[in-house]
Amino acid sequence: MFVSKYFNQSEFMELNLILKKNDKPSLSQASASSTLLRHIAIACAFAIGLATSQLSYAITDPVSPPAGEKFSYAWLKGYARALSEKAYISHKGELPKSIKGMSWDDYQQLQFKKDKALWRNDDSEFRAELFHLGLYFDTPVHISELKDGKTTPIEYSSKMFDYGKTGIDGKTLPEDLGYAGFRMQFHTDWKRDVIAFLGASYFRAVGKEMQYGLSARGLAVDTAMPRPEEFPMFTHFWLEQPKPGSDITTVYALLDSESVTGAYRFDIQPGDRLKVKVDAALYPRKAIERLGIAPLTSMYMIGENDKRTDWDWRPEIHDSDGLSVHMGNGEWIWRPLTNPRNLRFNAYADNNPQGFGLMQRDRKFDHYQDDGVFYDRRPSLWIEPEGNWGKGSVQLVEIPTLDETFDNIVAFWNPDKPVKPGEELLYSYKMYWGGVPPVEPERAKVVDTFTGIGGVIGQHRQYYSKRFVIDFAGGSLPMLADDAQVKPVITTSAGKVEITSARPQHAIDGYRAMFDVVPPDNSTDPINLRVYLEAGGQPLTETWIYQWTPPPQNERDLHNP
Repeated sequence: MFVSKYFNQSEFMELNLILKKNDKPSLSQASASSTLLRHIAIACAFAIGLATSQLSYAITDPVSPPAGEKFSYAWLKGYARALSEKAYISHKGELPKSIKGMSWDDYQQLQFKKDKALWRNDDSEFRAELFHLGLYFDTPVHISELKDGKTTPIEYSSKMFDYGKTGIDGKTLPEDLGYAGFRMQFHTDWKRDVIAFLGASYFRAVGKEMQYGLSARGLAVDTAMPRPEEFPMFTHFWLEQPKPGSDITTVYALLDSESVTGAYRFDIQPGDRLKVKVDAALYPRKAIERLGIAPLTSMYMIGENDKRTDWDWRPEIHDSDGLSVHMGNGEWIWRPLTNPRNLRFNAYADNNPQGFGLMQRDRKFDHYQDDGVFYDRRPSLWIEPEGNWGKGSVQLVEIPTLDETFDNIVAFWNPDKPVKPGEELLYSYKMYWGGVPPVEPERAKVVDTFTGIGGVIGQHRQYYSKRFVIDFAGGSLPMLADDAQVKPVITTSAGKVEITSARPQHAIDGYRAMFDVVPPDNSTDPINLRVYLEAGGQPLTETWIYQWTPPPQNERDLHNP
């Protein structure tokens, strides 16, 4: 079951104007094109806040346990709960002019000195480096080191940074300027990051490919509503010193916003798939209409199934190509992403989901031909809930984009239970970053989705229809007998389905489903499609779901000779 909303153009334009003013660049030093400016179109209220003196900048006080009390996650939860009972105070401030008006290239020159890295001189498998404030990153965060329950604030010092050729004199910056975030490296490669936290509650990580791609957030509040989205922020971090030889490091974070506070614990374990175990305790200040748990942010511009922006020389441009959901009842669904004409919202109802994520299944270089940012290496991100998450829905937001530097995809879990002030919400889950998720369907999965004009080749088309082609591979498909009676099971919410078939696709040791959809006359309402293959009444594949919006009547070209 799912519900959808298709925003009209005026609603989208209002949202888009807000977003473009608050673009957020990404961390891309791990890619071959380290100067690529990655804006996050659904991010961030980085608007300028209260003005401050050039002699004093930090407007967020440090946080630590009372004297004689050790830091613990239980203490942090108690602090977050108490904070939720107080009025929200903005953490934003006015950057000094020398670092506020810089370009992205200049900002990248503000490099943390390697010899100042946290734990560099310890017997540690990890090192941590800090991000300088500047450009869009105008909100200071407090960062402390945690060892044996004792916290030590990492005070800002311009001596920790190399300012390159920017012309900035670090000595002129406020002594309490603070930091924008941090990143970590692992002993297998000290030059490249494995994870980074920068901006609002955003963070991203890499698997063995060492390639940044999509992002995650600590929390989403009122995403894709007919009003500006709220972006909670991690205001304080505590980086726990890893035990000698350990491949796990722990980060604690305090989250704050107008609507909610939160205490977070991240246990980070690099590997072929980097794993992050997340514990989150949330304390609403007020009712929240749409709460997003484990939110993911990605980009989809051009793909096999959607070439609305087809003027680029590259055949595909995307960080992720589909939403995968392992439903509570065991069903696997695959929803190819699209770049719609208008903002699109879908909710896929479930009870206690087993997992969901934004995937980059297509990992063939020749499908992208991009030797600068390497979309074929972008990680997938799988969320594995722990405990019973109850009833709710996996929600997907797709925002139109004409530019690959704008992230336009969001996915998250939204609980059915209303969020009320004064309560405690506890969520735990594992995150897996890498090329291949830790679990996949036992049945055949979707490997390709193609779309085009319908009809019969060589025959004059009398009416408009859309062709859908879905390739399935894996599972039991390679073992089917030549005379197996495989058929597609197709359902549609509107229109008429015709010219259906399912036949072996030997190039992938799988099967290809093909069908046309004839849309209703004069309707541009979205049509929801659902397809899987079966034989003898038994399903052979995961379920492919799709939302197609027919073009206006005057754009339904039959392409007849």
